Amino acid sequence: MAKYELTMVVNAKIDDEARIAVVKRAKDYIERFGGTVGATEEWGKKRLAYEIQKMHEGYYYFTKFESGTDTPNELEQNMRIMDNVLRYLIIRLEDDAEIGEPNETDVKPAAAEEAEEAPAEEAEETEAPAEEAPAEEAAEEASEKEEAAPEEVPAE
Repeated sequence: MAKYELTMVVNAKIDDEARIAVVKRAKDYIERFGGTVGATEEWGKKRLAYEIQKMHEGYYYFTKFESGTDTPNELEQNMRIMDNVLRYLIIRLEDDAEIGEPNETDVKPAAAEEAEEAPAEEAEETEAPAEEAPAEEAAEEASEKEEAAPEEVPAE
């Protein structure tokens, strides 16, 4: 059995229960066609690179699964007709990739994930000025070397 990853962009204008139902339906399709569902991640509401069906935002979901080679084709046929799925992509993973354990807690509200990421961003901002100091010193050293170099006198 091969390992795959399904990426879905779901309509952001629907309520939470409807979004969870869309993800559950995709998982049901995988199981119906003989696959085993692994971990599902919700990346939350993101701005789209371009407008899709007059929408500028969508919820991103990543589901890893293991199945036979015919399951992705069957899954694509069913994903194509799902109304609330704006875009989807199924890729084959390397054989040594982990698909994780399936559980319902993988799909978290996006607000909880953003709260976890906020402290990490603050730490990065405090470290940035320390990195600028070596660049300034290097620029000063380069200007000192230019001043110390003897000037060439043109030969007549």
